[in-house]
Amino acid sequence: MIHVSDASVLKTSDRVEDARRLGEVLRAFDGSAVVRCYDVVDRGVLMERLQPGYSAADLVARGRDDEATAVVADVIRRMSPREAPSGTPTVRDLASAFRAYRSSGDRQIPRRLVDDAERTYVELCESQRDTRLLHGDLHQSNILFDDVRGWVAIDPKGVVGEVAYEIGASLRNFVEPPKAVTPAATLQRRLEIFERMLGLDQTRMVRWAHAQAVLAAIWLVEDEGVVDPGHPFLTFAAVSGTFLE
Repeated sequence: MIHVSDASVLKTSDRVEDARRLGEVLRAFDGSAVVRCYDVVDRGVLMERLQPGYSAADLVARGRDDEATAVVADVIRRMSPREAPSGTPTVRDLASAFRAYRSSGDRQIPRRLVDDAERTYVELCESQRDTRLLHGDLHQSNILFDDVRGWVAIDPKGVVGEVAYEIGASLRNFVEPPKAVTPAATLQRRLEIFERMLGLDQTRMVRWAHAQAVLAAIWLVEDEGVVDPGHPFLTFAAVSGTFLE
C-alpha cells in the first residue's frame, strides 16, 4: 500500500521482512539514479516523493519510444550500487522456477519453450562477468521524472547479475500503449540504443530478455494459476525468439 504526503511516500508491506529488504536494497543504491530511502519502520518504508512523477512509459504512450529507451539506458548507466545486501538472490537462484514449473505438471506454457528458455538462461548465468546489484525489474513504468533529480528508478527488487540482465524488463514489458507486443522493428531499435549507450552485446541482451519472458510467464502461473496463450510475455518470447534463429 502507498501513502503519499507533500514530501514523502510511505510504502507498507504485508511482512516486516519485505519492508526491511526493500529498505536495504534502496540504501545500497544510495540515491544513485534510484529513489532515496529515509527510514524503515516495522512494515513501512519511507521514501522521497518524486514530482511530478510521470513515468518513462508515458513517453512510450506518446510515441517517444526511442527517448524512453534512452532514459532506461541512462538510469542504468548512472546507477552506482554498493555491495548487495546479505541474502540478495542472484539471477542464477531464480532459475529454480524453471524446474519447479516442469515438475508441477502444468502445460500452459509449451514444454519446448520452457526447456529452451531454461537452457539459454543457465548458459547466460554461467558466462556472466562483472556482476553487481541490479534493480531487477527496471521497466519503463518503474522510472519516474523528478523536477530536481531527473529520471529516477523506483521499486527495485534487488538481484545480483550482469548489466545485460537488467535490460530484459524494459524489452518485454509493454504496458503502454495497450498492445500485445512491440513490433520487431521497435525491439531492434531498442537493442541498438542499449548497445550504443551501454556497450552491451545485442545478442546477449535479447537472449536474456527471451528467457526472462518465459520465466515471467512461469511466475504468472505460480501467482494466478493461469496464463493466456496470447499474454504479452509469451508473445514477446515468440518475437524475440526470431532474433535468435
